[in-house]
Amino acid sequence: MSSSFLLCAIFLLLLLRVMSAPVQHNNVTDRSSLLAFKSKISLDPHGVFATWNDTLAFCRWQGVVCGRRRHPERVVSLRLTSLDLVGTIPPHLANLTFLRRIDLSSNQFYGPIPRELSRLSRLQELDLSYNSLSGIIPSEISHCLGLQIISLSYNMLGGYIPVEFCSLPSLHTLRLNNNSITGQIPTSLANASSLIYLSLSYNQLSGGIPPSLGKLYVLKYLGLAANNLEGSIPPSLWNHSSLVTLYLSNNQLKGSLPQDLGQTLPHLKILAANNNKMHGPLPISLSNVSHLRVIQLKKNNFSGRIPSNLGSLKHLRSLLLFSNQLEAREPLDWSFLTSLSNCTILEWLDIDQNNLGGLLPKSITNFSTNLRRLSMGDNSIEGSIPPEIGNLVSLEFFYLGPNFLSGRIPASIGLLKNLHILDLDYNNFSGEIPSTIGNLSRLNLLFLNSNSFSGSIPASLGNCKSLEVLNLEHNKLTGTIPKEVFSISSLTIGLSFEENQLTGTIPPEVGSLINTEEIWLSGNKLSGEIPYSLGKCQVLQIFRISKNFFEGSIPTSLSALRGLQELDLSQNNLSGKIPKFLGDFPDLYDLNLSFNNFEGEVPRKGVFKNNSEISILGNDKLCGGDPVLHLPICAFSGPKKNHKYSPKLAVIISVFSGFMCLFLLFLFIASRRWIRQKSRMKPIETYTIKEQHKSMSYAELVKATNGFSEENLIGYGNYGSVYRGTLDDHENDAKVIAVKVFNLKQLGALKSFVAECDALRNIRHRNIIKILTACSSVDFKGNEFKALVFEFKHNGSLESWLHPEGNEPLGVKTLKLMHRINIAIDVASALEYLHHHGQAPIIHCDLKPSNILLDDDMTALVSDFGLARFINKSTTNSTSTFGIEGTIGYIAPECGMTNKVSSHGDVYSYGILLMELFTGKRPTDAAFKEGLTLRTFIEDGFSERVMNIMDECLLANGVQASDHSQTINHAKTFECISSILRIGLLCTNDLPTERMEIKRVRNELNKIKNILFKG
Repeated sequence: MSSSFLLCAIFLLLLLRVMSAPVQHNNVTDRSSLLAFKSKISLDPHGVFATWNDTLAFCRWQGVVCGRRRHPERVVSLRLTSLDLVGTIPPHLANLTFLRRIDLSSNQFYGPIPRELSRLSRLQELDLSYNSLSGIIPSEISHCLGLQIISLSYNMLGGYIPVEFCSLPSLHTLRLNNNSITGQIPTSLANASSLIYLSLSYNQLSGGIPPSLGKLYVLKYLGLAANNLEGSIPPSLWNHSSLVTLYLSNNQLKGSLPQDLGQTLPHLKILAANNNKMHGPLPISLSNVSHLRVIQLKKNNFSGRIPSNLGSLKHLRSLLLFSNQLEAREPLDWSFLTSLSNCTILEWLDIDQNNLGGLLPKSITNFSTNLRRLSMGDNSIEGSIPPEIGNLVSLEFFYLGPNFLSGRIPASIGLLKNLHILDLDYNNFSGEIPSTIGNLSRLNLLFLNSNSFSGSIPASLGNCKSLEVLNLEHNKLTGTIPKEVFSISSLTIGLSFEENQLTGTIPPEVGSLINTEEIWLSGNKLSGEIPYSLGKCQVLQIFRISKNFFEGSIPTSLSALRGLQELDLSQNNLSGKIPKFLGDFPDLYDLNLSFNNFEGEVPRKGVFKNNSEISILGNDKLCGGDPVLHLPICAFSGPKKNHKYSPKLAVIISVFSGFMCLFLLFLFIASRRWIRQKSRMKPIETYTIKEQHKSMSYAELVKATNGFSEENLIGYGNYGSVYRGTLDDHENDAKVIAVKVFNLKQLGALKSFVAECDALRNIRHRNIIKILTACSSVDFKGNEFKALVFEFKHNGSLESWLHPEGNEPLGVKTLKLMHRINIAIDVASALEYLHHHGQAPIIHCDLKPSNILLDDDMTALVSDFGLARFINKSTTNSTSTFGIEGTIGYIAPECGMTNKVSSHGDVYSYGILLMELFTGKRPTDAAFKEGLTLRTFIEDGFSERVMNIMDECLLANGVQASDHSQTINHAKTFECISSILRIGLLCTNDLPTERMEIKRVRNELNKIKNILFKG
């Protein structure tokens, strides 16, 4: 008994000795190392390190994980991802000797990677991606022999790829993409025999692809895109039987595809080698790679026929072969089109810019109804469009120009209701433009220019309410321009009817093009005067009407076109003086007024100071101006001198002047007394709104809303409620309105009413809600009553589409990708107008989905200006201090800290809205906790994981498939969505001055939209 007790006591003493002194020392080391790391953090916006204090054991600090059984109270994982941390990574982390995982991704760490990390012998994962780290990659990290994952992508690292990494026995993932790494790909990478994922894309690597990469027998993902690689692709790379994804695009690679590709890469799903110098024929064996989903070989020098057996690729979704030297002349050469009709899930076929000729096969109408993009332009194709083209009901983008196609456009083109782009330019089409094009309500771009169309412009084009570009130039069109065309307010980019035979005048409806940047009407037979309403087109940059028969003077309303860059009024019959305001346009660089009948003095400011930027030839009655114009000096015609007045007349004038002064003084005193008396009375304010529907009384609004009944309540906010109402109109159909009633008992409601009236009084923009009138009266009980009346929008708010109510039937409200992009552009256009093109810059201060309304055509309208503020006209980015108001999650950080609003704050709110639009997640989503925000959630999702952060509704609507392998299938789509989300991140930068300007945002989104269209 005593011996057993003695043995137990000895065992416990030994155990205590093992667990006491060394552990206590190591715990202190771990804790001090963590505190040293904390000391290097200069910005912690989410308060992560508030938990790193003495009140908690360090194993309970946020982001810190300690071991369990074998190594309790020793740090084994440090994970602080997507927290916007700013600072450097200290070498003290190397003292956490039990660390197996370091994940500091998606922050703003800068400076070098500490070489001391090489002492972490147990380290298995090192993820420092999506930061701003610089310097070289320390080769000493290879001393961590247990490393399995090294992810350093999206930094600013330079130098070479450490060859020592090649000797890591367990390394299966190496991500170094999106840095500035130079040098060559190490041939010794073949020694990293466990590599499954290797991404080196978007660096500055040079030299050739080492043949030794062919020895990485388990490699599934190889990304070498966007470097300076050159030379031939080694044959060993094509023998990678395990490869699933191969990205070689945007290099200088030569060589050809192996003819036995179907045998050497049996599991390949993604083949992307765009923009290289590859040549030779496309292998017939390509059809044997049965899992292929994406083939992207555009912008190379491939030649010969397109294999006729590609139809056996049942999983093929995308075939991009444009900008090569592929040929087709005989009907047999086009058999690949017939074969591809068997690819039932094919969505994208692009064979633009090749050497394809002969007759256009009718088999293009046999494609699956899943086909969304069909591009065959920039070839030498003849024939006509088959009448059965209307069968391709899912077609969104249809490109057939330039070619040698002829005949009429079939009326069945109007059946393609999903069409966004129709490009038939530079062909030989003739006959009339079919009126059925007016059925294409989703059409964004229409290019019919440079053909032989005759007849008149169909008035039905006015039904294309989403049209942004309308180009009918260089045809044989006659008749007048329909006023319906000038009423398409969505024409943001522009319209061109140049070089036709159009007659008549420019309709006054041209004033509806308030967001149009370009109008081209030169080379016709148009007459009349330049419409005064043109002055409403305040976004106009280019206006050309030369070689017509216009007359009269330049209207003064054009002084509102401050953004004008090119103005060509030459070869008309215009007269009068050249307006001085043209010299005040800051961006005008091309002014052509030649061969008209202008007279008088030429202004001297602005564009008139540069002889190379103006042309005034053929105006013989002009004078003065800058000496470089060599015009005659203007003869001065002023009042005649030496007038003699009689003394009697002078006395009369003096007496009369004195009498008038006394009368005006009396009038001034009386008016002051009257104003003082009126100010003591409580007035009932009258607010006039431009072009209001009519003045409305409280009684009329009660009747319209059925006594502001609950059944007509459609929403409520901080300062009141919104009701649906119906106005009885005996002459026309009943008009549906939205009535915003202010709760004047709520503090700030009156201020909100006045702010909204002031903001909306003079606003005219297609993407800003139109106010009908304001009602300021008393109710039936004598209480003060204030309301605003708007046009009712049946599609409701963007909020209701992004986050439908639980009782909403599934699929009833679904925003497709194109809807979202258009909405993003619409809102950006509205903000640009508010910030830069109004009478005074306006800051919205409460931009969010519930304040974005959608009309019947899904055009976005910014609403609710109750918090809007005016700022100094002289500087749009000046700030103005007010009590902080807005919506949590959308307010810019500086607004919360300094109570200041500026255009930068609106841009921040827009960035949050943009991210919400494409992720479907509110900034206040319940998933965003413990430092995770919508912004960091997206940062963590670039670019290879973009599918994981996209709105699931986009996946469900066929933008891409649901599994990972099919995600890469739509590489261009994901790339564009990734670019949009990156804009959202740039708009929400913590530093206001570092955020994107809203005009640049709109331009970038338009570019992205065009990339999606054209691929």
